Amino acid sequence: MTSLQRRVFLAAGAAALALPAAAQQPYPSKPVRIVVPYPPGGLADAVARAIGEKLAAQMGQPFVVDNKAGASGTIGVDAVAKAAPDGHTIGFTALSPLVLSPHLGKLPYEPETQIAPVVSVMYSPVLLLATPALAARDFRELMVLAKDKPRTVRWATSGAASLGHLMLEQLQDQARVEMVHIPYKGGGQQMTDALSGQFEILSTNAGPAVGEHIKAGKLRPLAVGAPKRLDSLPNVPTLAELGYARANLSSQFGIVAPGGLPKALADKLNAQVNAILQLPEIRSRLVATDNVPTGGSADAFAQQIAAESQANLRIIRAVGIKAE
Repeated sequence: MTSLQRRVFLAAGAAALALPAAAQQPYPSKPVRIVVPYPPGGLADAVARAIGEKLAAQMGQPFVVDNKAGASGTIGVDAVAKAAPDGHTIGFTALSPLVLSPHLGKLPYEPETQIAPVVSVMYSPVLLLATPALAARDFRELMVLAKDKPRTVRWATSGAASLGHLMLEQLQDQARVEMVHIPYKGGGQQMTDALSGQFEILSTNAGPAVGEHIKAGKLRPLAVGAPKRLDSLPNVPTLAELGYARANLSSQFGIVAPGGLPKALADKLNAQVNAILQLPEIRSRLVATDNVPTGGSADAFAQQIAAESQANLRIIRAVGIKAE
């Protein structure tokens, strides 16, 4: 070995020793677990599996979905928070366990320190739907009815302190109306009761089944919580357009990891997922169900989480929302 070769070799060795251990190891070096804090068969489960398949193809290791449902998503998020921060356990979740649940009671994890935002994946619009029990033809007539006849309009959501409940409380506060909140614990019974007119209003995430009921005329869309109108429902205004910007809420979903995940691994995952979200087959799959792909940097995702957390805290304190 020449003197020059020896110096190059020693310099390379010193540089390697200076790198974090995670950066020196191939990643992933074993199967990666994607914790989904919701039951199999739902929207989050389907999207996580689609992204996992693409990550496996791109990164050379299986990405296996692990459904850990319960407690409004906090059981699954806790599993992520308690995992080793080596990139081999990640989570795909709505933001509620990070920006809503922490304001409603003590959690077994600390979102700000034990969860690392990796990348925003999509937003899922919240549809405000009229059931056969509602005579009002549009959103403005609904507000007139709610004002003229307090507590005669019943509004069903997926539960107390859910996103739909926040939307309801924001509308009531701004419009100075009073409706009756009907909290459910499952989507199946909620939809069955909606179709049979057991209440007047349903707030729910967009999805294939909901879309079929709208096409069949069984449910009528009055408004949507989303940054812009949906391509599939171009005549349905957003709540912001109707003058209720604070109630214009949508479900955000993204990939998170245990706190302390090395930046090199977070950057690698972020880049891979952003590339996947540009694939026509993934984009069309999301858009077909009225879900909108997002992407972006980890820092932007972290800022979004922080902003939504503070906004939710203001709502909860203003209207006195309590967990069940």
